[in-house]
Amino acid sequence: MPRPSEPTRERIIQAASALFYNEGIRRVSVDEVAAKAGLTKRTLYYHFRSKDDLVAAYLAARDQPNLALFRKWFAEADGGLPAKVEAIFRNLARSARHPKWKGCGFLRTSAELANMPGHPAIRIGAAHKKKFEDWLRATFAAEGIADPLKLARQILLLLDGSFAVVLLHRDASYMETAGEAARALIETALAGRRGRQRPPRD
Repeated sequence: MPRPSEPTRERIIQAASALFYNEGIRRVSVDEVAAKAGLTKRTLYYHFRSKDDLVAAYLAARDQPNLALFRKWFAEADGGLPAKVEAIFRNLARSARHPKWKGCGFLRTSAELANMPGHPAIRIGAAHKKKFEDWLRATFAAEGIADPLKLARQILLLLDGSFAVVLLHRDASYMETAGEAARALIETALAGRRGRQRPPRD
């Protein structure tokens, strides 16, 4: 449970994050979040106008930490660009083997809110995925890859597809296979770049 000394809003978000991620947003009531935070429901509603606002805050709180973790795994991996991107998948596979792993919170929330496309949490989830795509695109562009946006989207599709399949089968090796596919795509793109850089023949 969050420590009493923590700011109230942060205590609420931490409590909501634990409950929403583990149980799903529809199964968790505002009363349960308030109880876990050690607060009254009236106090919770003082900081959040509605459960929808709380769900949006839950995802917003995951945004930058998740992106920072991906960049950390990328930066710390040995090898070139293909190996560094593959390392993101490999580390996610390791996380997926933990018994408390429940998949991607952004994708799970979007699935629960599929009939509410204008929900603020949907916009936050879409923006999060776009930030990851943009980071990959910029990384690939810096390497001189011809179509960095297309490649970034291919990697994102592999990533999100692996989240879904691993959650379905409870087999993290699917994520490792997706990482191998991402590596192969990047190696092919880099090979094409090298081909374009060859000097003209006499």
